[in-house]
Amino acid sequence: MKTNRARLVKVSVLGEIACPQLRAPYRVGFDGVARMLPATGGIAYNVRVGDPALGWVGDHIEPGVSIKLMKDELANAALNTLACVGNEAQVVSGEAKGERGRVTGKHGGIEHVLVDFPPSALDRMAIGDKVQIRAWGQGLAIEGLPEVKVMNLDPDLFERIGLTLVDGVLRVPVAAEVPPELMGSGVGSPGAERGDYDITTQDRDLLAEFGLLDLRLGDLVAVRDRSGQFGRSYRRGWLEIGVVVHSDSHLAGHGPGLTTLLTGERDRLVPMIDRGANIAAYLCQDVPATDGHGCPPGL
Repeated sequence: MKTNRARLVKVSVLGEIACPQLRAPYRVGFDGVARMLPATGGIAYNVRVGDPALGWVGDHIEPGVSIKLMKDELANAALNTLACVGNEAQVVSGEAKGERGRVTGKHGGIEHVLVDFPPSALDRMAIGDKVQIRAWGQGLAIEGLPEVKVMNLDPDLFERIGLTLVDGVLRVPVAAEVPPELMGSGVGSPGAERGDYDITTQDRDLLAEFGLLDLRLGDLVAVRDRSGQFGRSYRRGWLEIGVVVHSDSHLAGHGPGLTTLLTGERDRLVPMIDRGANIAAYLCQDVPATDGHGCPPGL
């Protein structure tokens, strides 16, 4: 399989570790219950890619480190758009300066980029520390397969996922398939190259039917009859493949978020169920696990 990776531009983008923010002390859930829980932003010391996406006592929990440029909207838009899942990140200020990690997702709305670092680095990080990313991957294309659009995906990670191209059909390993009626917050957003959109989790019976109660952060999933070609929309016969980037939510229309990686018509883009299809495994190939928790330190 040939791509245009040799012609892609690798460019720096920068963010700062974002402090969690609260507009009100309570969030009222779909069940009418008011809860005060941890949510987006900050450094999640005990939630990493490879961990469960459901079951945390929190709301939209972002694994690892959440970064953003609070005082520059246009620069932050570039950060959230150009950074791709799998990109290399490096701390460039503070006590953890020099530590390296990997981008694991992008969160819309709050506009955070999520980065995994080893636990030893998290202990030396602070809110406001700067993290620079070697953004590389937007514009990635498969030669001879214009029907499938690739986005938000580091070219090295693209090559590690285990994609196969046979007779013009791209087969992609996924941990699960999601029916289109479960997609909520973020539907209709103008560009899937930025942020994410949510798998709603209010119907637990439907989640169980599709094997979604065991979703993990970092899982690759296929969404039926959805397109991310020019924004996120319902489109019969199409498919969208994304990575789970944040945890579940109690809010109506919300749940684990997906950052889109591939989209196309289903006769050209075929999901293959593989419960091990998680970016933790792909980014950690040939690296021995040392802490037994999610990814090996440093991916």
